[in-house]
Amino acid sequence: MTWFEAVILALVQGFTEFLPISSSAHLILPSQVLGWNDQGLAFDVAVHVGTLLAIVIYFRQEVIKLSGAWFMSVAGREQSQDSRLAWLIILSTIPAGLCGFLFNDFIGENLRSTAVIATTTLVFGLLLFVSDHKGSRSLQIQNIDIKAALIIGLSQALALIPGTSRSGITMTAALLLGYTRDAAARYSFLLSIPLIAAAGMLKGKELFETGSDNDWFLVIVGTVVAFLSAYTCIHLFLKFLEKIGFTPFVIYRLLLGFVLLALIAFSG
Repeated sequence: MTWFEAVILALVQGFTEFLPISSSAHLILPSQVLGWNDQGLAFDVAVHVGTLLAIVIYFRQEVIKLSGAWFMSVAGREQSQDSRLAWLIILSTIPAGLCGFLFNDFIGENLRSTAVIATTTLVFGLLLFVSDHKGSRSLQIQNIDIKAALIIGLSQALALIPGTSRSGITMTAALLLGYTRDAAARYSFLLSIPLIAAAGMLKGKELFETGSDNDWFLVIVGTVVAFLSAYTCIHLFLKFLEKIGFTPFVIYRLLLGFVLLALIAFSG
């Protein structure tokens, strides 16, 4: 992997991790379409660390408040709205964690293809459009209950399929349940923290067990670029979401899906 490829892949990871357009799809595509070599396990860990730092630092006040409230509730000293939200985030994380544990190998061997990405990009792009226009957009993040947390968590499990988009499918589910765009986005972002952390730790464990001969300068570059691009993306997305809605992302997904289908047709 060259430094140019490292920067591009890190930018892609940072900008797409939290947008409803699928980071996994965009990281798979360079090897599928451009013929780039796989970026390697160490680089995967690096960009996960970069995006995790970005989301934790951006939502540092919420993370500190929710973590403190959760520990207080575990100790039996105090139950609060914040501790309740923290428990609901944990609940929403469980389905994707279980599905990832059970089906990760199957998905990796059978679903990481351009055809699958094209299909999920189109289908879930259209579903995002429907949810953004049909949802009542009246509920706030404080209104999330056990039922909503489970539905959003189950939808998140679908994001294991490349091209679905973790943030896209969780925001879609929240919008369909009647939550505002901001509430859907913020809950999706907070929900990403345990999953990105878990994915990073699993990849880190695998890296430790297998070793690596990667260029560590490129790994550091990937971490920094992923952090900066992800932080910028989160800030701009939340700032302009209520003004622009999800339609631009739907259009992008549809265009990307049709381009991929065309590539499949011509390559065949």
